[in-house]
Order: sequence, then structure tokens, then C-alpha cells
Amino acid sequence: MTHRNPLPTVDIIIEYKSGIVLIERKNPPPGWALPGGFADYGESLEHAAVREAKEETGLDVELIRQFHTYSDPERDPRHHTISTVFIAKAGGGALRAGDDAGRAGVFGHAALPEDMAFDHRSILDDYFSGRF
Repeated sequence: MTHRNPLPTVDIIIEYKSGIVLIERKNPPPGWALPGGFADYGESLEHAAVREAKEETGLDVELIRQFHTYSDPERDPRHHTISTVFIAKAGGGALRAGDDAGRAGVFGHAALPEDMAFDHRSILDDYFSGRF
């Protein structure tokens, strides 16, 4: 019997200069997104979050806390993923787009981009409303 399991991912809400960091994706699905990606085999979710933040934004981050886990099977059009979202503060480094990011920017709640990937607008609605 073959088992199909959801893929574990992380997303990071990076608090930076009175806003949050988003990256514009270079690969499908298009749109602006929270920095994040897949956890590697043998890697903790916390380590994956710090690594992905650095790879995609150039920023060293300090994880503040785990925010919430999102598991809707339709959240990623490519396959079923489960994302654990972390809140982090930027420490060192300079903000720059890297890895899978075409651009990186800082956005306030009222200025979020219209074209957001995955379920990241819902995640940010939860974050800004203090839902979790």
C-alpha cells in the first residue's frame, strides 16, 4: 500500500521597519507571499523557518513564537501542504530578494498587495486581527 502524506512547510511573518516582509514569487503560483518553503528531511520546523527567511529575504531572524498551523488541502494549488507559521523579528542582514523571490518589500496592513499567493492573505488577516 502506498501512502500519500501532506508536505510540511513553514511560512514566516517577519516584523521589519513598521511592517511585514513579503516576497514576490519568481515561480508558479505567482503573487506576493510570506517568505517560506518546505522543511527538509531531518530539519526542525524552527530551523526551516530561519533558513527560508535568510534564503528568500537576506535577513537573519529571531523567531518570536509559533503563530498557527494552516492545513486546508486547497491552500497550495501544486499539492497538499501543511504550513506552520512563525512570527519573527528581523535581526541582521539587509533586505534583498533571494532564492525563489523576484522582489522583496515591506508592507503595512493597509497596503498589502492585491495579488497574493496561496492562503497568505487569510494568514495575514488572522495576524493583523489578533485572531490567534
